[in-house]
Amino acid sequence: MATGYRIFNVTLARRVAITPSLLRCVFSGEEVALMKREAPDQRIKLLFPAREGTETAMPVSDDWYQQYRALSKDIRPIMRTYTLRALRPREQEIDVEFALHGMTGPASRWAQTARPGSRLQIVAPNGLVAQDSGGYEWPEALSPRRVLLIADETALPAAMGILEQLARRAQPPSVQAFFDVPLRADEQPTGCAGAQVHWIHRERDTVRGEGLLNAVRRHVDIPACARIDGQQISESFDEETRLWTRAGHPREFSAWVAGESSTVKRLRRCLLDEYHLDSSAASFMAYWAQGKAG
Repeated sequence: MATGYRIFNVTLARRVAITPSLLRCVFSGEEVALMKREAPDQRIKLLFPAREGTETAMPVSDDWYQQYRALSKDIRPIMRTYTLRALRPREQEIDVEFALHGMTGPASRWAQTARPGSRLQIVAPNGLVAQDSGGYEWPEALSPRRVLLIADETALPAAMGILEQLARRAQPPSVQAFFDVPLRADEQPTGCAGAQVHWIHRERDTVRGEGLLNAVRRHVDIPACARIDGQQISESFDEETRLWTRAGHPREFSAWVAGESSTVKRLRRCLLDEYHLDSSAASFMAYWAQGKAG
């Protein structure tokens, strides 16, 4: 029986520099016609060459993950999670955007050295399966009247996808966004007219996320309908625990917060403790943890 996610074989078709810190890689392949994208923050897995530099081709099968785990670590592909930024099945193309941070990691290193024709394997939702494949936190049916988006550059492709989805609605919601990026030159058009967007540049930050947290404290607007007093807030997310909580389906207000783990934890405490944001109206997602691989 076909599974919700499967392996797709693709080839790098072209590279597009979105900003100095964000590179869009356009991948193509006949198999892309069988892929689906169920939400603007759809997560996919990219399989990079193994630690020894070995390029291992995983077979397309219904138990791909079991086969992946069965490989010895010296030849097992390095798996990283990314956002499916765009899918064009008729053209057999997808877009994946990479936050560039030098040659310090397998994904950024691959993105900066790969050239058109380079091959890659991607694990993505299987279009042959009618059921929902999961792997997202902002469902297409979510339609709150007010939205709060907070993201760093690693979560920016998903946040921009959410903004584009909201802009297509007959009655777009009121949006407030805070985007934390390395450079002023990393700002980009949001495509969502009327959205109140705060760009925070880390050029002068001494502590990662400090400027973002300060901007949120100064400008965030949590409506009364999304505030709740006396809620019990779990503090079980220590330094070793990856924070990942999903909102319900609020009609009035929804918050989507994603980025580096310690920053997301601080933002969660700020919004829930200081502004009494109802935790059921917010998704908090640690996309990555500084100083830790994977």
